Amino acid sequence: MNQYDFETSAEHRPVAWWRGYPVYAAHFIVIVFAVSMLATTAVLFARASRQLEWLVFSSTSVLQGQLWRLVSYGLVNEPSISFALDMLMIIWFGREVERHFGRQRFLLLYGGIYLIKPLLFTALGWWRPTGFAGEPGALALFVAFATLFPNAPLLFNILAKWAAVVIVGIIALMALAERSWVELLGLAATCGLAWAFVRHHQGAFELPRLPPVRRAPKLRVLPGQKIRPPPAAAPPPENPMTEVDALLDKIATSGIHSLTAQERARLESARAELLKRGSVRK
Repeated sequence: MNQYDFETSAEHRPVAWWRGYPVYAAHFIVIVFAVSMLATTAVLFARASRQLEWLVFSSTSVLQGQLWRLVSYGLVNEPSISFALDMLMIIWFGREVERHFGRQRFLLLYGGIYLIKPLLFTALGWWRPTGFAGEPGALALFVAFATLFPNAPLLFNILAKWAAVVIVGIIALMALAERSWVELLGLAATCGLAWAFVRHHQGAFELPRLPPVRRAPKLRVLPGQKIRPPPAAAPPPENPMTEVDALLDKIATSGIHSLTAQERARLESARAELLKRGSVRK
């Protein structure tokens, strides 16, 4: 299936058009970071770099309640060639990933890439305080592209999968050489998330699911319907001989005239029952 066959819904189409060119969500991400780079340059030119310290990520500050640093750290971008290359990677490869998955899933992927690094180092901040700033995610989006289209030819006909392996490997070796565990863990977290996200949506594995919580159904009373109490249990049948013995005791105490008409009828019925049983036995 051709990658362009996915453009059948609004999710897979451009957000807007500018002079005949399609504009995707990836382009808006680049615009935000480009504006942040210009703002950072202006602040540094005004020698007000202390103002930027309120935006950079600091695990110690986040643990003290400054939660905005989980998001604001990506807005501190000094002008550099590496920053320009990152923006080009988001435009080229992020656009293709968005085309394939749709806008909503693409933004979900980039949001996860953006947040996983600060969340990881916030969790590790109890052990080792960490700080960093700058736009993340460009390389991770390239890894997502290479996972989606591993045999796509790039510059000098190098396949995307081998280019991703080489670039990630070189950056990992550079981090090891500098003993930069922050860079190494951040690389593993962002690129690993991008790879796992694509493979999950390709059906390579399923995410674990918690068993559903079963709850007893609630009784509902329909309008105009009355709840009837359950019928009372019938009393256990009384032993007839016990009743006869009680009547005989009453005769012995107060005489036969003390019996009521109902009690006499019951006594006569018991006598007839005994005579009937005796005749059957004979």
